[in-house]
Amino acid sequence: MQTAANLAQKAMGTEDTVVHPEYKTQPEGTMQALAWFGNKDVRIVQASIPDITEPDDVIVRVTGSTVCGSDLHLYHGQVYPLQKGDILGHEFMGIVDKVGTNVRKIKLGQRVVASFQIACGECDYCKQKLSSFCDRTNNSSLQNYMYGQRDAGFFGYSHFTGGFPGGQAEYVRVPKGDVNLLHIPDEVPDERALYLSDVLPTSYHAVVDTGVKEGNSVGIWGAGSIGLCVARWALLRGASRVIVIDGVQSRLDYAREKLGVETVNFETYSNVPKRIYELFPRGLDVAIDCGTFHEPKTLLHKVQKSLRLETDVPETINEMLISVRKVGRCGVIAVYVGYANGVNIGAFMEKGIRLIGNGQAPVHLYWDEILEDYIIPGKFDPTFMITHRFALEDLPKVYKLFDERKAGIEKVFIQTKFSNSPSAGTPKLSRADDLGV
Repeated sequence: MQTAANLAQKAMGTEDTVVHPEYKTQPEGTMQALAWFGNKDVRIVQASIPDITEPDDVIVRVTGSTVCGSDLHLYHGQVYPLQKGDILGHEFMGIVDKVGTNVRKIKLGQRVVASFQIACGECDYCKQKLSSFCDRTNNSSLQNYMYGQRDAGFFGYSHFTGGFPGGQAEYVRVPKGDVNLLHIPDEVPDERALYLSDVLPTSYHAVVDTGVKEGNSVGIWGAGSIGLCVARWALLRGASRVIVIDGVQSRLDYAREKLGVETVNFETYSNVPKRIYELFPRGLDVAIDCGTFHEPKTLLHKVQKSLRLETDVPETINEMLISVRKVGRCGVIAVYVGYANGVNIGAFMEKGIRLIGNGQAPVHLYWDEILEDYIIPGKFDPTFMITHRFALEDLPKVYKLFDERKAGIEKVFIQTKFSNSPSAGTPKLSRADDLGV
């Protein structure tokens, strides 16, 4: 008897995967890696070093990784197809250590950054550089069942995205290395290059895809690293006013100090749309959700989440739908994975709003442009968002601090034994024990 997932997969005609998460291991030696073992239980383990498994593989010796707000969904066990021992981390860079026999573009010893998604380079989406929508690198039948089709495989983000071991480790196997690695010139330090893996293309995509134009008023929900970068990109594209909404005052202070934007603390102003209209009587031109699905504000959604009557919460989306003007635009770059109850579909329809699911950002579409036109010339320096630097072995404590929003930790740089010393103007090494863990 065929399952619903099998029927859905057959009905959609999805293509067979061309890469696999399982890998051979090097015969000698182990590496440090961060692995998941349960809700709020992540540990540094000694794992086998991956070896070339498929001819297009590249093995990367990691020199930098980071922790993303979306990693907290895994930390809390809210992305269900996690297995104990899964290696986390979807943003990383390093030095090419080994290459497969089919690899032509990427060379031994090069500094490279990996896109967080794994693309085949050959399907219809990949030919358009829409790497996050690759048809051939994720074999998740659950995702196919829930969404009708599958996104690309991702590093370190559960078996919902293919089960590929991630980059919070000393070595990573990168399938289709010629496709999924970007060579970084020597003059660009790791701290400026690392975030081409996810944060920079994701934030840029949100602004481009939602159509931020010169003179627009832009509201950004969420003052994490994605929200901060969205604000900076919006200003670079000529937005007349940018306002950032969050519930953590230290984050808002940081956004105001670093970017000069306006802010609203939803703990102070519980009716966010009312406050928006006090500041923008016509309503916002554009609203972008850079927040999270897993922290409900209201008792109603706290109860529904606790009873598993919904997986995600619609509160931010509803606030955006009310706060934008008629024929305004709302973009959703925040990670949502399932179902939310009570979406204000009436406001969406009656106001003629363009509600845009930005999707997982297609890194390959943007990373050359961002590197060459913004990072190298100094038009966008991503180091403004780095608050701390930690060693790989401190990651379990870093996750705890990051989750509890303690010690002012926002975007971090995680070093390994292969990393260079901090570059000029970036944070020196901190120890989590010194910050209260």
